[in-house]
Amino acid sequence: MKLTNKGVYLCGGKPVVDAVNMPEPDKAREGTLAYKIMRAHDTGEDQKKLHIRFDALVSHDITYVGIIQTARASGMTEFPIPYAMTNCHNSLCAVGGTINEDDHVFGLSAAKKYGGIFVPPNLSVIHMYAREALATCGNMILGSDSHTRYGALGTMGFGEGGAELVKQLLCNTYDVDAPEVVLVHVTGAPKKGVGPHDVALALVKAVFKNGFVKNKVLEFVGEGIKNLTIDFRNGIDVMTTETSCLSSIWETDEVVDEYYKCHHREYAYEPMHPDENAYYDAMIELDLGEIECMIALPFHPSNAYTIHEFQANAKQILAELETTAKETYPTCDIHLQDKVTDKGVLADQGVIAGCAGGLYENLVEAASILKNNSIGNEYFGLSVYPGSQPVGLALAKNGTTAELMDAGAVVKPAFCGPCFGAGDVPANNGLSIRHTTRNFPNREGSKPKDGQISFVALMDARSIAATAKNGGIITAATDIEYEVEDKPYVYDPTCYEKRVYQGFAKENPNEALRLGPNITDWPVMPALSENLLLKLTAVINDEVTTTDELIPSGETSSYRSNPLRLSEFTLSRRVPSYVGDAKKIMAMDKLRLEGNCPKAELDIIEQNGGKPDNTIIASVLFAKRPGDGSAREQAASCQKVLGSFANIAYEYCTKRYRSNCINWGVIPFTIDSNVEFPYDNGDYVFVPAIKSALETGKEQVEAMVIAKDGSHPIRLNIKNLSEIDRQILLDGCLMNYYAREKKND
Repeated sequence: MKLTNKGVYLCGGKPVVDAVNMPEPDKAREGTLAYKIMRAHDTGEDQKKLHIRFDALVSHDITYVGIIQTARASGMTEFPIPYAMTNCHNSLCAVGGTINEDDHVFGLSAAKKYGGIFVPPNLSVIHMYAREALATCGNMILGSDSHTRYGALGTMGFGEGGAELVKQLLCNTYDVDAPEVVLVHVTGAPKKGVGPHDVALALVKAVFKNGFVKNKVLEFVGEGIKNLTIDFRNGIDVMTTETSCLSSIWETDEVVDEYYKCHHREYAYEPMHPDENAYYDAMIELDLGEIECMIALPFHPSNAYTIHEFQANAKQILAELETTAKETYPTCDIHLQDKVTDKGVLADQGVIAGCAGGLYENLVEAASILKNNSIGNEYFGLSVYPGSQPVGLALAKNGTTAELMDAGAVVKPAFCGPCFGAGDVPANNGLSIRHTTRNFPNREGSKPKDGQISFVALMDARSIAATAKNGGIITAATDIEYEVEDKPYVYDPTCYEKRVYQGFAKENPNEALRLGPNITDWPVMPALSENLLLKLTAVINDEVTTTDELIPSGETSSYRSNPLRLSEFTLSRRVPSYVGDAKKIMAMDKLRLEGNCPKAELDIIEQNGGKPDNTIIASVLFAKRPGDGSAREQAASCQKVLGSFANIAYEYCTKRYRSNCINWGVIPFTIDSNVEFPYDNGDYVFVPAIKSALETGKEQVEAMVIAKDGSHPIRLNIKNLSEIDRQILLDGCLMNYYAREKKND
């Protein structure tokens, strides 16, 4: 894989670097697939800013309740575009009592009231349903899940926080700077045994840490694409989220045409290719024939090695991983090196699931590897989750399910749980190998603050099956002999036709929303004051902080519809003191409002030129690069519920987390990369005239850190905020913004 960090033109299907006599880049960039699609959905006139309206929306049962509650409080009366609500994340109704199923019932009642599409629990994971029923060449879909990626089907998918879907439901726009486009020029053909996750992990390894594609669009073009099946393409595409790119798109061909025909949606296909001499801002040259079987070790998909490299250096690599884990989780007794045996590295568990792993061809090939074999009756176990009921039905009809079960695998219904810690949690110190999307800390469901820790390594379904065949000894699929039986996929939509509620454009305003006892409204959130006195409540010096660390996934997400209850879990697995400290700061601000501002805080406010009646006391989080991972807006909203008004960072990992902060009234401050931040919990940051700065469009504010060793000036940046972003921050959150707009109408 080769990276070229300069402009590239596509001429006759071939990339040309340092081309001469070509159109200007800004004009030629319009010939990319990405820009042809985005311009068709852009409602604005500024070529440097996009104001997009999408063709469809998708959410799952961690996010749709909050989205609908926010939208209806802001004046929504119907869903203006198709909005599919799947129930694939919190389908374990034994967790939290009735609250998960209460949300599902709420979702169906909302679909009836507002005209939505409701996919019942275990019928499909969110992205499988979108591929099967919503994707259309040339369209755009916005999802409240970070892995909203349908580029291989000719649809640009964007994964954002729920507030961005609220804007679409209120017929407003998704606003973003016009992005750069990176050409992914695909050549060659994959070796037998190499699967889509191998290609994806190699891609993530090459571009994540260096930020090569951050907030850019990946455009896949090249003769190598014809050597990939549609499942293979989808399996790579969904993982582009882990590169930190904004979206992705692929050129389409007869393979895509056959996919739509197979799914009885012939009308959705259109041949799509970039224009001659289209311009790209950078290029990745991807030779499929050079990709080996890969393994991504904890705690990120970019921490990837070839399986052969890992096998040769397992003791050293695992020792380094142990050291990192012990530094992060000093209370846990960590043992990874004992996974190395005389036979090789022994895994404790295998899982193939979700929008990345649970694809038809992955499971057919895994079954071919395991056919007439056994995973054994020792500690290693294998769970398999087809991504949708139609896929599961096809596998059952053609005998694939029987082959998997005969080998000892456990076949389960469509469910995203293994992806985010709500299913198949390994034992303490267990090593799970998974064809799922992420292996962030604790994403498998362990609780380090309780002394529990386990680990996930990502691998392709083929190598997981090869490992299972070898009793859990990690094995590359290229190292075994097997034949894949020809079993063409036969899509049967019957289960959708009988169970999915298709309510778009059939809204019934008289339908009552069904509200369970855990479904609550958002608390009142104050508008911004002239000054802020921020008290550091979490200082995280890790190079990257994931949204899973900001608000844990897994069972905690059962409380997603109760903002106060969910906020109790904020940073619980990373900074356990955060919630208690934030509540104390909220109590201080309440005293301030009552005219009894605590003396220490009063002194700081007055010494820095403020007054108690124009200075909010609030908590603040510092992290070097926060926000990698999930689109869940709760990563920001839970901070706001606990009284936060700002994050301070060197940069934000993703646009979606930064947008979530803005939409919840959390100011996304940055400091320059050469500025040290040697401060700790309990130190204060006084930000003067922040309200005036936002009102006048200033991009910097001179603040003061009041630390234990004295006061220190610090410059806080508030760059790249739109006029609407600024007004949302001034109002205190997106809901307040809409409430003010409604009041002024």
